[in-house]
Amino acid sequence: MKKIYNSQTVSKYIEEFNINELFSKDIQPYVELFLFKKGEHICKEGESINYLFFLVEGKGKVYSSLSNGKTMLLCFYNSGKIIGDVEFMKLEPANSNIQVIEDSYCIALSLQKVREYLLDDAKFLRFMCESLSQKLNRLSKNSSINLLYPLENRLASYILATGTSVDVNGIKVPIFDENLTEIAKLLGTSYRHLLRTLKTLCKNGVIKKKDSYFEVVNHNMLITLAADLYK
Repeated sequence: MKKIYNSQTVSKYIEEFNINELFSKDIQPYVELFLFKKGEHICKEGESINYLFFLVEGKGKVYSSLSNGKTMLLCFYNSGKIIGDVEFMKLEPANSNIQVIEDSYCIALSLQKVREYLLDDAKFLRFMCESLSQKLNRLSKNSSINLLYPLENRLASYILATGTSVDVNGIKVPIFDENLTEIAKLLGTSYRHLLRTLKTLCKNGVIKKKDSYFEVVNHNMLITLAADLYK
């Protein structure tokens, strides 16, 4: 995590996402801007959260650790999402892990500086209620996804959300090159079953195996299989 000292960039994000409109008074004097490099965690389960974050650029995956040592993918966060709203209310440690899958920027408010004021800000609390209700609905849906959807669909959604691209002869080619052991854990499956499912996607012409990654060759079919999962 790196703090960015650029008031113009801060103002741009505040205006773009209407962040000041969420509060009863101008909050900009308390705002900080942080950069999280790809692979860094915005928060980790069980650790304290000292800021209320607004993801304004980038993407992150949200996952939870289970008591049996396994992990479960919950959803993906795109720009516009708030992080730390649950923990803000009761000053509890983070209840999930959020790891950015590309370089990401967050507008941040120090809880030490603004929490007492925000707890009395009716306008902000209404926004928090909306945010928490949306998260509850999404958690309910994604719990059903993990139980009811085949791995092929869940994997397609994961590839669609986390895929990057490489330059091949001047053309951007979408690829998928994440650690397969970690993906198997996140999707609640065995490594062998994951390999079988990847092989099926290759056989059906959705992806193609390269030396160290998979190339997406049928983006439309991948979208169809993903079916808006983990949103």
